[in-house]
Amino acid sequence: MFSEKTFPDHSACVVPLLFQRVVKTVNMKISRIECISVNVPLKPELRTKTAHGEHVTSPYVIVRVHTDDGLCGLGEATVAPRWSGETSIGCVAAINGLIAPALIGEDATQITRLTAKMNRVIKLNPFMKSGIEMALWDLAGKAADVPVYQLLGGRVRDSVPIKMVVGAFDVERSVALAERFLNDGVRCLKVKVGPNPEEDIERVRAVRNCAGPEIPIGIDANCGWSVTQAGQMLRRLAEFDILFAEQPIPVENLADMPALRRNSSIPIMADESVFTVHDAWQVARSHAADILSVYPGKHGGIQATLEIANIAKAAGIVCSMGSNLELGIATAAMLHLGVAVPAIASELYPGDFIGPLYHEADLLKKPLTLGPSAALVPDGPGLGVELDEVQLERYRDNSTDFRAVSAS
Repeated sequence: MFSEKTFPDHSACVVPLLFQRVVKTVNMKISRIECISVNVPLKPELRTKTAHGEHVTSPYVIVRVHTDDGLCGLGEATVAPRWSGETSIGCVAAINGLIAPALIGEDATQITRLTAKMNRVIKLNPFMKSGIEMALWDLAGKAADVPVYQLLGGRVRDSVPIKMVVGAFDVERSVALAERFLNDGVRCLKVKVGPNPEEDIERVRAVRNCAGPEIPIGIDANCGWSVTQAGQMLRRLAEFDILFAEQPIPVENLADMPALRRNSSIPIMADESVFTVHDAWQVARSHAADILSVYPGKHGGIQATLEIANIAKAAGIVCSMGSNLELGIATAAMLHLGVAVPAIASELYPGDFIGPLYHEADLLKKPLTLGPSAALVPDGPGLGVELDEVQLERYRDNSTDFRAVSAS
């Protein structure tokens, strides 16, 4: 059993010294924070379904943080009511009413202090905070004229293997999706399970038969099984050579995860169980998982994701990049983490750097290089991406008048 001393003080700043040295002479005051609510549909043939429900359209928020020297940092809040209780309307209201007044006039490069300030003015809301925080990292990289991954210590890998997701559909549709991905050159699949155990077995069997023995296949129950069902299902699914089983039981049953893990031949991945640094610490010290699913939106930003990856490293376990089906900006942030953080082991458990592939648009001038088997990080300053204003206007949600908050 781990003791508390096994893990580093997760209240401490983990921003690499390189970042502090690169931007220490830069002082950019935040002059304006702009929120743009968008609603981007998924491609009809790539809509997905999980134990949480069907994902048809993405009502997200694009964030632009402007500074007094003319730079603009980009962020993306992939808010999802079924995940964190956040909505686009609530996100914009919180930024305009609470976050912007607290941050305007502050030095944009002081990411750790500004994150703490956000946490003081509003609790929870990780996806909203992540949208602001990734815009600050984008600004820091632009000010230093280096990619964000360089601020994180540099690349440890040149590309990151990816996997594509087969939703919890009937067998015929699931096989059709798997065939499409494999024909495109995809080399790893994840199959959604959870809604119905017997249908889950048939879906996984059919996808394995379609893929053959060489393609790694993981499963993701999204909390959809009871503890008893999970134990039975993991034993039954073992014959299909499953790479990992993601979040097989509800978060409320975390105390049952260590026993489930001990009795499973399939590695267990924790996703919904790991939102905060404290969650990661609890999962690691109780030996509840072999893998932690991480991504900036869920954790409230790039820095919190780094902290969780460090906890996993200290505990001797690895991380895999998860996803809420992001658009282009947030996927770029994930890629910078993916290439820079050793503990995010995409070579063992391919990551979900895939959100833009499922959507009608990514809102970027230049699309990211995603797949078919691996993704590449953009090399430009900051996050290395630019907003496509035409796409932004096309998918803007004009149902509410959202206005930027500026310095007075």
